[in-house]
Amino acid sequence: MVRMKILLVVNLVEYVEHGGDTISGNFVVMDHDIFWSSDHPGIDFTVTSPGGNVVHSLKGTSGDKFELKAIHGGIYKFCFHNPISTPETVSFYVHVGHIPNVHNLAKDEHFDPINVKIAELREALESIITEQKYLKARDTRHRNTNESTRKRVIFYTLLEYILFVGTSLLQVVYIRRLFSKSFAYNRV
Repeated sequence: MVRMKILLVVNLVEYVEHGGDTISGNFVVMDHDIFWSSDHPGIDFTVTSPGGNVVHSLKGTSGDKFELKAIHGGIYKFCFHNPISTPETVSFYVHVGHIPNVHNLAKDEHFDPINVKIAELREALESIITEQKYLKARDTRHRNTNESTRKRVIFYTLLEYILFVGTSLLQVVYIRRLFSKSFAYNRV
């Protein structure tokens, strides 16, 4: 898992050894500095193959999971682009999984189907771990949002009480002044 600050563009790379390997991962924008509103554009995410082709792309998001099959081995680039000037902290995780082909494990006399199942279970376990990391990062982001909202509610509630008490005191002073003897004689 990598946490990084994105001001404009960040490129990360991952080496994929074999074509057909599974590339999976997730990212979550851990926003601390600004409150995301409906007009916030989010960040853009692209995955580029060793040949320079874009194999996965997301626009204007605050986080997502992805899984794709590598077309061939080589260096895959993961690019995060932040269209606004406010820095964003991103939690990013990527995993390259390889399930060996039945023909590559052993010759027929040595072949054991348990090896294939073990590799599949290892990849399934890695998928579960990836999901847990993604959910933990989202939980942290939601906790920060809830804490920010709680502080604002407390501030506005206290401000409302102070204004209410001030208004009540002004009304008492005005009514007493209205019914005072010196002010009442001048009105008649």
